[in-house]
Amino acid sequence: MRLTIVGCAGSMSSPDSASSCYLVQADGPDGAGGTRTWSILLDLGSGAFGSLLRHLDPAELDAVVLSHLHADHVVDITGLDVYRRYNPAGALGPVLVLGPPGTDARVAGLTMEEDLSALDSAFTFAEHVPGQVVEVGPLRVEAFPVEHPVPAFALRVTGPSQDGTRDVVLTYSGDTDACDALVEAARDADLFLCESAFQEDRDTVRGIHLTGLRAGTIATAAGARCVVLTHLPPWNDPAVVHAEATATYAGPLELATPNATWSL
Repeated sequence: MRLTIVGCAGSMSSPDSASSCYLVQADGPDGAGGTRTWSILLDLGSGAFGSLLRHLDPAELDAVVLSHLHADHVVDITGLDVYRRYNPAGALGPVLVLGPPGTDARVAGLTMEEDLSALDSAFTFAEHVPGQVVEVGPLRVEAFPVEHPVPAFALRVTGPSQDGTRDVVLTYSGDTDACDALVEAARDADLFLCESAFQEDRDTVRGIHLTGLRAGTIATAAGARCVVLTHLPPWNDPAVVHAEATATYAGPLELATPNATWSL
């Protein structure tokens, strides 16, 4: 399984990065006796569609999995809609979009479609069901409800290791404050992609985002093997957030940057 950072800015795009979008890929059976690369996106935020084109032809996308419906995580699905519906080579057909309740209506609003059926040529919508695993080729996705002002989910993706010897786990926090469900989602994860939009002693409101310190605490409680901090707003100093996290997490810890990749 491979992770590519398409966009990692928090709450808005930044001079250096699109908003949240993460490409997860794994090789597996194609259903016809061969193998192919399977590709899913975790979120598709502002500016991310253009950045995605550096890494993947969207015609080859197998699913979009949305953590929640705030604009910085979903708004560039409008670009994907146009790409699939009006492609010069012909309509590409629907791709799975897995998200919170109301995802279809949210996308319809963004695309200014009054009739939800107009989206059928581009998307097939399905809702997160906690405890239910959704299979996309060799990738298995499970959603965990977390703490945010709107319905939001941490996403646990299980798939084959690069050497093919075992299953590995990537957990993406989405947007959340500290909660028990996030610990469970990140339990023993090989890579924990964790938001850290807030800073200690500056952002005191609770129930919205993690600080670096709280992200590190969650990672330690979950036994995550590696942490990548993401969703940093442009006004954050990444060094501050990194230092906060290292105070509560002793394992390997990095900051997400656009186009960075990890092989699990």
